Amino acid sequence: MQGGRSDDDVMRRFRTVRDRTDRLAAVLSAEDQVVQSMPDTSPTKWHRAHTTWFFAEFVLGADGAGERVWDRPEYRFLYNSYYDAVGARHPRPERGLVTRPSSAEVADYRAHVDKAVEELCGAGLDAATIATLVLGTHHEEQHQELLLIDIKHVLSMNPAVGPAYADVVVPAAADPGPIGWVEFDGGVVQIGRGCDDRSPVDGFAFDNEGPRHEVRLYDFALADRLVTAGEWLAFIDDGGYRRPELWKSDGWYRAQAEHWDAPLYWRRNPDDPDRWWIHTLTGLRSLDPHEPVVHVSHYEADAFATWADARLPTEFEWEHAAGDRPVAGVFLDEQDPGFTFHPTAAGPPTGELRQLYGDCWEWTSSAYQPYPGFRIAEGAIGEYNGKFMSGQQVLRGGGALTPPGHTRATYRNFFHPHTRWHLAGVRLATDHVR
Repeated sequence: MQGGRSDDDVMRRFRTVRDRTDRLAAVLSAEDQVVQSMPDTSPTKWHRAHTTWFFAEFVLGADGAGERVWDRPEYRFLYNSYYDAVGARHPRPERGLVTRPSSAEVADYRAHVDKAVEELCGAGLDAATIATLVLGTHHEEQHQELLLIDIKHVLSMNPAVGPAYADVVVPAAADPGPIGWVEFDGGVVQIGRGCDDRSPVDGFAFDNEGPRHEVRLYDFALADRLVTAGEWLAFIDDGGYRRPELWKSDGWYRAQAEHWDAPLYWRRNPDDPDRWWIHTLTGLRSLDPHEPVVHVSHYEADAFATWADARLPTEFEWEHAAGDRPVAGVFLDEQDPGFTFHPTAAGPPTGELRQLYGDCWEWTSSAYQPYPGFRIAEGAIGEYNGKFMSGQQVLRGGGALTPPGHTRATYRNFFHPHTRWHLAGVRLATDHVR
């Protein structure tokens, strides 16, 4: 037993996570798995290999010089993502050009690494190896979500009507009612993870979630639910994408340059331009006004908040509001035959915050920066989070494609403010009582 986790616990989690990746990829053809539809996405085959490379590199000690399958030099080069301390790597925008190793060979690579990790575990694990193994499983859960949002973008490039990842009929959503407001008192609050904090699962937290520190908040209120597609339609109809006064300068120029007039994956019905379709992982369908708006950039979220006479919450307001609330909501459940792989409507008002976790990652107004006292870990593992603390915005809460148990109140996701392909939605905030 090390750090409260037995070797059996670690291996049980390892197998569970690895099995989920295999299930998510199993429904895709070899052709599906090699396509890269834009530089921000990666092929499914690459996700499967890269998550395997992580264990080979940091747990098994691959150096590209051995004869074992998991130590082949081409794998070390092709499937390193951004770990410059490890060595040279293949350019990210060109991952879709690599047809070999094949999908079958990647499956073989995964099997060999899994076997080697299990043999290592059978010999007993020290605390450092346990910590790296657990980090690797959480890293792979991040890539499970990326695998799905990336293949969603790939399928959206198909001109055929209805290319779908899952064959599920999505029922009409119920009206969640108008937005309500939940008020919070200001004051000095504790933010982030402390050394002794434990998550409900295994005590894990990424390094960017700490150190725990004090933050001064002022009285604020949060919308009790996410912004809906119907409310976004009203923003569009009121000229939201044509009014520069609503937008930050960088956002306005990006929106003009890329011709944004609606969230990503919204398409006008060619037979009725006043009606919208939406591309989802279950195919192309009519837009449901009651479900949350999703696939909007930070720039769009901020413009909508300005239009609504509100603002986006800070990440500290969001975390304080989350408090001790249970982490419950719509998360990834690929084994449920009725799972829609899409955010769902909020349900009726309760007087409390709805959709705090799951459905959509929620943009905040906070730049992704280190907390006071944060230090980047030594070695290549230190490149995991710290090197990205520039030019990105924090999102909170998790989404419908986030594996269950992966997120928590202190979890800090981050993306560049112009990005739209990930599962991001909007919760409004305000300084004054409504």
